[in-house]
Amino acid sequence: MPDVVTTVVPSAIAIAKPGYQLGANVAPAMRRQLVAAALLAGDLVALTIVAGILQLGAAIVAADTRIAMASLMLVWIPALCAAQACFGLYGSERAEPVDRLRRRTLGNVTAAAVVMIWLMIAAPPSHFWGFVVIGAALTVMLGFYVEALVRGVLLRHSLWTAPTILYGTMSACAALARNLVLRPELGLRPVAILTDDDGYVLSDVGQMADIPIITSGQANVISSRIEVALCASGDLRGEKADWLARLPLRQIFVVHDASALQVLNPQLRAMGGLLGLELRSAIHMPRNLRLKRLADLLVAIPLAVLALPVIVLFALAVKAVDGGSAFYAQPRIGRNGRIFNVYKLRSMYADAEARLAAHLGADSTARQEWERFFKLSNDPRILPGIGQFIRRSSVDELPQLWNVLRGEMSIVGPRPFPAYHSQCFDTAFQVLRTSVPPGLTGLWQVTDRSDGDLAVQKQQDSFYIHNWSFWLDFYVLLQTVPAVLLARGAK
Repeated sequence: MPDVVTTVVPSAIAIAKPGYQLGANVAPAMRRQLVAAALLAGDLVALTIVAGILQLGAAIVAADTRIAMASLMLVWIPALCAAQACFGLYGSERAEPVDRLRRRTLGNVTAAAVVMIWLMIAAPPSHFWGFVVIGAALTVMLGFYVEALVRGVLLRHSLWTAPTILYGTMSACAALARNLVLRPELGLRPVAILTDDDGYVLSDVGQMADIPIITSGQANVISSRIEVALCASGDLRGEKADWLARLPLRQIFVVHDASALQVLNPQLRAMGGLLGLELRSAIHMPRNLRLKRLADLLVAIPLAVLALPVIVLFALAVKAVDGGSAFYAQPRIGRNGRIFNVYKLRSMYADAEARLAAHLGADSTARQEWERFFKLSNDPRILPGIGQFIRRSSVDELPQLWNVLRGEMSIVGPRPFPAYHSQCFDTAFQVLRTSVPPGLTGLWQVTDRSDGDLAVQKQQDSFYIHNWSFWLDFYVLLQTVPAVLLARGAK
């Protein structure tokens, strides 16, 4: 994910001396073992919960299947753990969240295939075939959330991130250090910048990055505590390459600043002695748009059936609080600039626009907040009680499933904006945004939501469009659940 705020590296890592143990006071090998054990335990917990759910289902459809279920788990547990290990999920080296979700899904599919083969040989009750399919889907989703909890615990104990030394131009290293601290889930913790000249230390840059600048001699002393080296901006000179190669490092990365390209998974292409980055806009391919539409229908149809009684219940509650229609339609800009009506449960007073104009005219602070976010922390238009609840829980958005069924929106995509909101962006971004279907949920909503200003919205939406994949959509969907339950940033 792109960085959306500016911060500095915590000062807790700003002191490094020869012999000083960087990061957590744990040897690198022990750190990796603890990470692997914690992630393995998380998968076992997730699969145990799924086994309990399946056992409950088995008890409903059959009198007694405890023995068969126990046999199933004896096959499934080692198959899943082995598959997840093969896909590199029991370590923090492959830490990009969307890629980990892809690997987790493939690992679960592989484990399910092994269990299916066992079913063909062991011939247990026939309904176990369905249990494996349901169980695999549940394990992917539950495992995703359990891993997030495990990663949070490991981060709090400084175990998830590998101590990392940076080399390159000082300005590039300082920027890289700040970016890595913003994204600790990526598993890299900058602990020092390696200077070219043993007698040259830039204190100003060191203070700016808030991490120490060390010499080769100091790095030799603390090398046993460093696991990764990042060569910023590709500035890897021959003598430094030889020196880094002699250190006991597990990984050496040559990093190029591609933040302007907002690339998530570039394809490398060898060009003689050069490496090229191939960028593709997958979402603009007609085949992918058709597949995305099919996925929308597969998700939206059952969701609409489940959401209908909830919509009816809250529609009656809205009418009880403030008479008039419980629904409202607002013109929004869709794909290719087409205007369509987006449907919502009404969470505001019938005279909401007049209330807003009067409030903004009387309160300059509120007017500045509105001009920056197009939302208000204390919105006078919101219906008391019911209006605040349906907005914070996102229940007011459920009628937009009708927009998805009609093909005007997608389940995942940039949120459709009113014209007054969209016009605040530059023309090029407006064209980019309307080149794809707008979404019921999106990357901005599950990360910053209302806490992000116009610049954040532009950054997040651009990142989503340039890096779209089914895995990114799946990731956003899974992240939507805690975002809605915790009402993060909702106003």
